Amino acid sequence: MALSLSWRLFRHEARRGELTVILLAIVLSVASVLSLSLFSERLQSALSDKSAEFLAADRMLGSDKPVPDSWLEEARQRGLAVSQRNQLRSMAFANDKMMLTDVRAVDAFYPLKGVVKVSDMPFGLPQETRDLPALGEVWIGSRLFQVLGISLGDELEIGDKAFVVSKAVIELPDGGFNLFGGDPVVLMNLADLPATNVTGPGSRTDYDYLFAGEDSALDDYYAYLKPQLNRELHYWRSVKDEDSPLGRSVKRAEQYFLLASLLAIVLAAVSIAVAAQRYSQRHYDPVAIMKTLGAPAAMVRRVYLLQILFITLLGIVVGGVVGFGIQQLIASLIADKVPVALDTWYWRPFFIAIFTGLVCAMLFSLYPLLKLFSVPPLRVLRRDLGASMGSRSLQFVAAGLAIFLLMWAYSGNLTISAILLACGLLLVASLMLVTLGLIAVGRKLGQGRMGAWQLAWARISRRAMDNSVQLISFAVTIMLLLVVLVMRNDMVQQWRDQLPEGTPNYFMINITQQQLPKLEQHFVEHGVDIEHFYPVVRGRFAAINEETIRTDVSKEEDSNSRGRQGLGREANLTWSNQLQHENHVVEGTWHGEQSSEGEPRVSVEKEVALRLGIKMGDLLTFNIGSEVVKAKVSSVREVNWQTMQPNFFFVLEPRSMANFSPTYITSFHLDSDKKPELAGLMAPFPTVSLFDVDARINQLRSIVEQVSMAVEFILVLVLCAGTLVLVAQVQSSMDERMQELAILRTLGAKGLLIRMSVILEFVIIGMVAGLMAAMANELALYLLQTQIFNMQASIHWDFWLLAPLVGALVVGILGALSCWRLLSFNTSELLRRMI
Repeated sequence: MALSLSWRLFRHEARRGELTVILLAIVLSVASVLSLSLFSERLQSALSDKSAEFLAADRMLGSDKPVPDSWLEEARQRGLAVSQRNQLRSMAFANDKMMLTDVRAVDAFYPLKGVVKVSDMPFGLPQETRDLPALGEVWIGSRLFQVLGISLGDELEIGDKAFVVSKAVIELPDGGFNLFGGDPVVLMNLADLPATNVTGPGSRTDYDYLFAGEDSALDDYYAYLKPQLNRELHYWRSVKDEDSPLGRSVKRAEQYFLLASLLAIVLAAVSIAVAAQRYSQRHYDPVAIMKTLGAPAAMVRRVYLLQILFITLLGIVVGGVVGFGIQQLIASLIADKVPVALDTWYWRPFFIAIFTGLVCAMLFSLYPLLKLFSVPPLRVLRRDLGASMGSRSLQFVAAGLAIFLLMWAYSGNLTISAILLACGLLLVASLMLVTLGLIAVGRKLGQGRMGAWQLAWARISRRAMDNSVQLISFAVTIMLLLVVLVMRNDMVQQWRDQLPEGTPNYFMINITQQQLPKLEQHFVEHGVDIEHFYPVVRGRFAAINEETIRTDVSKEEDSNSRGRQGLGREANLTWSNQLQHENHVVEGTWHGEQSSEGEPRVSVEKEVALRLGIKMGDLLTFNIGSEVVKAKVSSVREVNWQTMQPNFFFVLEPRSMANFSPTYITSFHLDSDKKPELAGLMAPFPTVSLFDVDARINQLRSIVEQVSMAVEFILVLVLCAGTLVLVAQVQSSMDERMQELAILRTLGAKGLLIRMSVILEFVIIGMVAGLMAAMANELALYLLQTQIFNMQASIHWDFWLLAPLVGALVVGILGALSCWRLLSFNTSELLRRMI
């Protein structure tokens, strides 16, 4: 019987529009979460696929010796694409000259991701190719033409075999970026490698096996491989393991999408709570009538719980369709600029959206429904009687639990969830105190001759608890919108600041002291501006406070190995009294700001200091050839590694390096249309090594622009969700306002007075909510930027002024628009609608 009655009531109220508010709230929650999470999933997948080009595959298995053929066959049987690349360093000979090169022998399937770019001349314009060197041919890096003095068609000897040089390699997808350790590339056919006889004992050949396919298949394959891998011989990598500017940018973008989706969930939850409150209040009379006619309490509960279930299911279906449609439409509109794969299907966003709709509808409806069930039958005779439950503690506990559960379930990130919940709870507690202050102020300002200002304050004081709920809803919504907006602006701006127009796209190393003035003058004559020259020597970090450290440690070793660990390789040491751009001293004093007395000093990069246990005042020892240099740590620097400029772990005081002859490194920017001039520009300096990073910078810029557009789309969705929450909150007070307006009009209040008082009421609430939101926004941003996004935190003073003004304007306008039709009714119309 309860099911039948509930269904009839549901159909009746659906025709009358009684379920519109709560239905729209559920549709909003499901549509927002689905569109955001589905778009995020697709964008993250596309960005990961784009990032995989830097590895030339989705995953790579590295080995010091060939792996069993059965491992590769197993991968193929699992539907994975497989390619093999052997890599080693070997001398190349031509024209009685020689140079150490990075030899890469690849099979016909290389690369699995990305493309090889070549040219018919050194440093020429890149052309994409799907071909690879034919047998007996090699493609070589542009620097090798310059150093060995060869041209296309000449012979190059590698080991025991001579090859014909047929192309210049401009870019390899897995080329990497290492200014100090990169040798010119020689790309050859894997079948030619045995004839060179360079892979014998001592060759240190790396056997790399590349794999591409679905993430699930790759993960299953790694689970198959893992028990068979020898840690001393093998390692497994993905692009997400790469500590690169691109990897960090993509990771930060994924964190932002996650944050935006979490905030959309919170906004959806708030909207459902508001709608459920209004739904409950509008059904006090039907519940009282049902109880008067003898309906058992259990039956009443079943009837309304089933109605909520019907509404929830309908909202989930409609919201799912709307959310999917919005995501498809936006993704199609920006498909030419943002790589979103529309043909890829993801089930997780749909499950998250359904889970969100169910949890929000049930937990956020709990307190309003319990109040509804407690309505006494006597309300049929006494309309002033409401629900008997007065405490809101259950509502707050259920709301907080629901929000935290949804955020944690969606993100799997306890830190972000805890930060947002803690800031929200602090804001709610603060707003409750502010409400008490508003009540006191309202009593004072609401006295005297009744004008619009006094009437607004009197209404705020009289509707204190309802206004507190409105104030909390407005403030939380504004805070979340501010968090998304500021994070978007700060994050995108930091990305763009790292790669501004004119960023150096070429680096030169191995510049000798004698070449320095000639090279600088030569470039000035050709209209090319040179960046700062950095002196560099290679040295080994040997001791801390005379305690010898292990210099043979590697990344693969156990962290609990005995002995204090070092860098595990030679370090590139520089010296200067001038602090580099994007370097910030976080501890101590920069040695360029101090008098040069006593022990020589050194500045250490923060992460290296933490990893090696280096502290202020420690004495560091470096071995440079046969010489020993000791320096005292006088400062610790934070370095922005995402900038395309040379950065160093150790920067010494110049007087400590006076006895060493360095080579220099520098960088410069050259427009793409001047690229053919490079060969002539470098011709007088054949021993100087030139690195072309223009392609890498363009790839990074492309990723940043794509992510920026996606972030803007997400911001628009969250703004729409927040606006609808505000509208739902204003609509929730319409019934009570109707009664107030009827009384005021009956007592002779003029229409202008009533309109101005309503607008001022919303303006006051909006201003207070905006101010409190700005305060909570600073705390949330500080925690998110420092603990999650690794960004530099700052105070956003402009939002302290902007948030109250925008809050007053937006809430005032929304309140006026929502109440305008109600304010236009005359007294008789209001009385008829109240019956």
